Amino acid sequence: MTVAEQPFNFRSVALSVYLPTILFSTGEGAVLPMIPVMAHALGASLPFAGVIAAMVVVGELLGDIPAGWFVARFGERTSMIGAAGLALTGIALSLLATAPWTLMIGVLLIGLATSVFALARHAFMTTRVPLRYRARALSALGGIFRAGWFIGPLIAAAVIAGTGTPQAAFWIFAIGCAAAVVALLVLPDPEKQVGPPPSVAEAAPRPGLFRTIHANRAILVRMGSGVALVGATRAARITLLPLWALSIGMSEAHTALVIGLAGGLEFALFYTSGQLMDRRGRLWSVMPCMVGLGIGFLALAFLHDVPGREAWFTAVAFVLGVANGMGSGIVMTLGADLAPKDNPAAFLGAWRFSSDAGQAASPLLIAALATVSLSLASGVIGVLALVGAGVLARYIPRYIPHRPRR
Repeated sequence: MTVAEQPFNFRSVALSVYLPTILFSTGEGAVLPMIPVMAHALGASLPFAGVIAAMVVVGELLGDIPAGWFVARFGERTSMIGAAGLALTGIALSLLATAPWTLMIGVLLIGLATSVFALARHAFMTTRVPLRYRARALSALGGIFRAGWFIGPLIAAAVIAGTGTPQAAFWIFAIGCAAAVVALLVLPDPEKQVGPPPSVAEAAPRPGLFRTIHANRAILVRMGSGVALVGATRAARITLLPLWALSIGMSEAHTALVIGLAGGLEFALFYTSGQLMDRRGRLWSVMPCMVGLGIGFLALAFLHDVPGREAWFTAVAFVLGVANGMGSGIVMTLGADLAPKDNPAAFLGAWRFSSDAGQAASPLLIAALATVSLSLASGVIGVLALVGAGVLARYIPRYIPHRPRR
């Protein structure tokens, strides 16, 4: 029985699937805009602060392959509890940091934890959700992450304004991780409620990662290069916007507020993205996302020294939020579409590695270009986004042709 044919009542497991996710992502959203700020306060230069912020996605990249094995070996709930514990270790190191290098290690651990947490949810949705509404379910999962990234900075803005220290954001993350563990322990395990599909149960002990990569190398090179550029462009928002705000002199609370409101626009569009993908095809989400991000970053490159630059920064941040919201869930959906039915976990590990490679490279590229100027970094990211749109426009119709619903 295929995923498309399996009887499945998602409402029965929705709370168990989504509640721990939003708790974890809310804490992560509170922390992300403050990492460059804390690094700079510890004495890091702007480029080095960008490198430290990049450790989140570097950690995700390093964690993708072992995360696939870990989730298959120990199950979703145990993996997510372990990820929350690892994140708490990273939070503790970050709070105790007295030098940028200590903060870098703490942020790297947070990235590793995020990789395990996200892969566990992606694998569950891929193997359980029927094809006819797969994009909406995965876009909803992307929307849940975006909800956390929206709520987290808003909470951080209020708490930082009250306490006067960006370290308060890490305490918010610690509370989110602890609450996620409680939810995972108290709520029913969705894996046990639904039961593993036979093919997944057989493949789980030995994912066969490298054999899967070799068998799917053409797809991973062509489509993988496209999603790597998607990941690079999205990661650029996380790194470049806080650095840009810091460069033009915006306050920490104002920075968190603007990025949080932009995250709210992303969240508002997650269902629209899923509807477009399910009804019209995957390109109807990919193209508005990547073209919009490209135009936004290219525009930002010319706005650093203009009058009213804080207002222009806010406007561009909102444009980038709308564009990114239009692509909610697209990487997860494409991965689920392309994953082999007999062994999806191994393919998803390689697929997420492709996306996260772009995410990891982007902040490092920004840090290198920022030694010249942030405007140059923004312009280069804008060009890469448009190149990514072209790559996916070529290969999505070849590998995932749209079949109109009757």
